[in-house]
Amino acid sequence: MRRVDILIPAFNEEEPLPVTLQELMIWRRGWAPRLAQCGWELGRVLVVDNGSTDQTASVALEGGAEVVSCETRGYGSACLAGIEALKADPPDVLCFMDADGADDPRDLLTLLSPLEQGAELVIGSRVALAQRGSLTPVQRFGNALSCRLLRWSFGVNQTDLGPFRLARWEALMSLKMSDPNFGWTVEMQAKAARRRLHVAEVCVRYRPRRAGVSKISGQLSGSVKAGAKILWTIGREWAEERYASRRSAGGEG
Repeated sequence: MRRVDILIPAFNEEEPLPVTLQELMIWRRGWAPRLAQCGWELGRVLVVDNGSTDQTASVALEGGAEVVSCETRGYGSACLAGIEALKADPPDVLCFMDADGADDPRDLLTLLSPLEQGAELVIGSRVALAQRGSLTPVQRFGNALSCRLLRWSFGVNQTDLGPFRLARWEALMSLKMSDPNFGWTVEMQAKAARRRLHVAEVCVRYRPRRAGVSKISGQLSGSVKAGAKILWTIGREWAEERYASRRSAGGEG
């Protein structure tokens, strides 16, 4: 039986997190038989408390999740802390999803499907099925621009940098992820392209967050910082790819 663990970074999400976990646990109970028929089981649900000043950690525990503390702020830092906590007993596949209730757990089956065809990374694209108001115009523009740059730089056709995604553990370890904040998702996609991993993209539903304001898209400064970091990350990975190609060509000569 192959195990899928779920990692949820969370910073001050005490309001939406209980509903997110409730939906996830209901989904796990309801779909366990069907998952088992396909050779899958949903294992650990890990919430990484990213230095919250509210009751995020408490409500996570009450909701049935394990909690890992990460005081170093940043989405990527929280993901890295969660990955480190799982290394002693790693899953076959790790799922990343947000704490705010925008991701729909029912789409886990959709995300798992490409793994049966050999995919190593599966990205949930929100573009086609996002509910009205769930993606801001700035987010849509930024995603479209970033994905076009990924295509120009690495020849991959993707439509979103969506946070709801699955990665085979061995493939994820091969990427040597390092970004501590806004560049996490695009770093993963750029590195996967550079390493010629089998990447699939599927459409997933996306809802307005259940409560509170997004720390990125809900604030102008956050959007600007995120956009700058995403563009910088693509540029860095492109430059490293070019440098590696020149070194390889020089060695062959």
